[in-house]
Amino acid sequence: QVQLVQSGGGLVQAGGSLRLSCVASARTFSAYSMGWFRQAPGKEREFVSAINWLGKTIYAASIENRFTLSRDNLESTLYLQMDSLKPEDTAVYYCAATTSDTPVPFSTGSQYDYWGQGTQVTVSS
Repeated sequence: QVQLVQSGGGLVQAGGSLRLSCVASARTFSAYSMGWFRQAPGKEREFVSAINWLGKTIYAASIENRFTLSRDNLESTLYLQMDSLKPEDTAVYYCAATTSDTPVPFSTGSQYDYWGQGTQVTVSS
């Protein structure tokens, strides 16, 4: 069983930046493929970004060139640097993990086995 503990998030003005962190309890964090999803009020959960165990990253079109995903395998931590934030980025953000050795990062929530507790990101206009 893997536990994912998220931190970061909060309230920021449009154009500002935030960084989300997700610490995994896994001993072999480097073998995990990770992802970020978000869910806005009244909307379905949507894919944000993912990185597989090889370090390959993918991004949703809506956040590409504004968000940067990275991982620190020594610290068992996943990061999501969010710049140029917009009000439409407001949502609860979730990190997710899977042990699958996929060559391509997963963009579908059902492909992940473990989830963080969620963290609120609010962007004011």
